[in-house]
Amino acid sequence: MLAKTNCNTATLSPYSNPLGKKDVLHLYRRAGFGLSYNNIQNQTGKSAAQLATEIVTEAINLATTDAPEWATWDNTFYPEEDGEIKRGHINEWKNTYVNQLRVNNLRDRLSFFWHNHFVTELKEYNCPSYLYGYFNLLQLHAIGNFKTFVHDIGIDYAMLTYLNGDRSGKGNPNENYARELYELFTMGEGIGYTEEDIKETARALTGYTNRNEGCGEIIFNPDAFDDTTKTIFGQTGAWGYSHIIDILFEQRPNEVANFICGKLYEFFVNPLQIPEITQELANTFIANDFELAPVLIQLFSSEHFFDEEARGVIIKSHYDVFLNFVNESGFSINDDLLMSGVNICGMIGQEIFNPVDVAGWQRDRDWIGPNTMIGRWKMLEFYLNDAFGMDEEQFANFAMDIAGGPGNTDPEDITRQIIDWFLPLGLHTPEDYNICIDVFKSNVPQNYYDEGNWNLLSSYASTQVFQLLQHLIKQPEFQLK
Repeated sequence: MLAKTNCNTATLSPYSNPLGKKDVLHLYRRAGFGLSYNNIQNQTGKSAAQLATEIVTEAINLATTDAPEWATWDNTFYPEEDGEIKRGHINEWKNTYVNQLRVNNLRDRLSFFWHNHFVTELKEYNCPSYLYGYFNLLQLHAIGNFKTFVHDIGIDYAMLTYLNGDRSGKGNPNENYARELYELFTMGEGIGYTEEDIKETARALTGYTNRNEGCGEIIFNPDAFDDTTKTIFGQTGAWGYSHIIDILFEQRPNEVANFICGKLYEFFVNPLQIPEITQELANTFIANDFELAPVLIQLFSSEHFFDEEARGVIIKSHYDVFLNFVNESGFSINDDLLMSGVNICGMIGQEIFNPVDVAGWQRDRDWIGPNTMIGRWKMLEFYLNDAFGMDEEQFANFAMDIAGGPGNTDPEDITRQIIDWFLPLGLHTPEDYNICIDVFKSNVPQNYYDEGNWNLLSSYASTQVFQLLQHLIKQPEFQLK
């Protein structure tokens, strides 16, 4: 399905062409979860630099999600051996967050990205207030200063509990967070650190203690902190947590910048990095004191990002399959339909709040397999059936938006325009297009077309669009973004 090499030779020079519909959709598919046809109309004609800056600025200025009533609750608020209230609060937050994930474009596309980078697993700590605090932090720092982000995530209650930082004391340091700080969160496995650095760092991260078992306040206890000298990256002192973050970014800026910019590139552009591009982004990252916004503006406004070789080269995650289709179709959605999609995503391998392990979902080709493909198809089939049942006219209206109104009476052209709206590279062969045209035209007598008695206001039209989309979601090309 996908090439195993990255053939994109374009540079990070600004993309100079005014943005067309496909350009805008490409940007919103990567920097968000897609956008409806009508909303994209408002963005065409802008320069890449203008739209990239607008998207980044919107993300920076967007307030974090309002705190729920239970945002600071500990276990004293929950009856013993009764998990129903906790489950209700977790489901409430799931509904709230996924609704925002769908519409908040870059800010929550990034918060979801960081959820798979600074991984915690809810099943390991099972605390609604920790869950809220963790996602509040992901939203707060999603497009801020990465050094500050790294500092704050390390002492987040969910993270401390997940990697046993709340059980690490003088004389018995736990190495989990020290290892993941370097290996998964900042530099990459085996890059820039030694096993001795991990051991010494673990000693510097001691002292955090949960005052109550479970969902309690975690405090820093000086008596549990190892205040003796440690040597980390060649620097010796009685280092504590904040010192470690300072030393890391002072002594290993290139390693941190290359690792993070490489992950951003793989997520937003292509699973296969181009070292020269990663290095240029890393230079921007370092020059701007590890602020994320300049890196993303540079990337999203570049020739490299908008090159044809950058399109259709990423396999959609399960959430991409669902949320992109919801947004790009513009069909009706309510909480029940949204949560149905979320639950199916979980059943086929992308359970929100619970990445598979500390390394997160591995993405791209790992999304594709016999069971996951069937699940992805069924998820959208259910959604299409429910949306059609709620308001079948919206299907014909969607086609009229895409194809230029009821005046377009060419079923072949309408079919092609719908296909090319959803598929970044279209279908692979003319025969594939012809099959889709046959699906769209079926159930309508041929003489209706021949005699000019058919258009998108016809009583057949909504069902035709519905049937075409039911066929289209099963095509290999639909899995790409």
